[in-house]
Amino acid sequence: MTPAGTVARPRQWQRFSLPERIMRSAFYLLVIIAVVWSLRTIEIIPEFLYDAPQQTGDLFARMWPIDWSWYPKVVHRALMETLHTATLGTILAVILAGLVSLMVARNITRSVVLNAVGRFILVATRSVHTMVWALFFVALFGPGALAGLLAIAVHSIGFTGKFLAEAIEEAKPGPIEALVAAGASPLAILIKGYWPQVKPAFLAIATFRWDINVRESAVLGLVGGGGLGMALDTALNNLYWDQVGLVLVVIFAVVIVTEIVTAWIRNRII
Repeated sequence: MTPAGTVARPRQWQRFSLPERIMRSAFYLLVIIAVVWSLRTIEIIPEFLYDAPQQTGDLFARMWPIDWSWYPKVVHRALMETLHTATLGTILAVILAGLVSLMVARNITRSVVLNAVGRFILVATRSVHTMVWALFFVALFGPGALAGLLAIAVHSIGFTGKFLAEAIEEAKPGPIEALVAAGASPLAILIKGYWPQVKPAFLAIATFRWDINVRESAVLGLVGGGGLGMALDTALNNLYWDQVGLVLVVIFAVVIVTEIVTAWIRNRII
């Protein structure tokens, strides 16, 4: 009740409290500072932006007409090498990531040390970009498809293993407890208890990772990883713009086709 002679003030609804408004304002201020600082650091030259449309049009004009005769000579072999690199790299990554995910999944591995080692492997492999891994393996094994394959495989371990471990940890405990009560061996528990529950997620993760690896392997040749990237690098170094256009068209077509294939697999099989 309000005292006599006073008028009750209507309550005003506010979406955020005062501390929340202060935090949001501080966040927006930090974003503005970061953007301004970044623009000053990268030193954008306005003169290069003015003629960018003209330079882009001139570049595409040099790529036309596309040199289709170069496809059977060089590009087809590079395309097959790219697909093989992505496929074999994904298979190797899935095998290694499966082992690491068993170390990370807390409902399978109770050791804190093994969990920590497994998580370190997942973080270390995915924190380094594929191009950096490719440079590392090129230095070890020389330029070629082997370096690209290993770069794809090692970088994919972190992504694949993380999601596989989460899928294993989300498995229902009922079938597992029944197998343990029946005296099943650890291998039988993995195959009969965990695998039927993890299989859909496993296939989805492997398919999605293969799609990503096809895109990444297409440009690994720029640092010596073989495949379409190496054909693109050769054409760029020789200033053969009609051949550059051909490689870019092939890369674009491969990305579209792999997207269609992976979508079909997810809808029909998984």
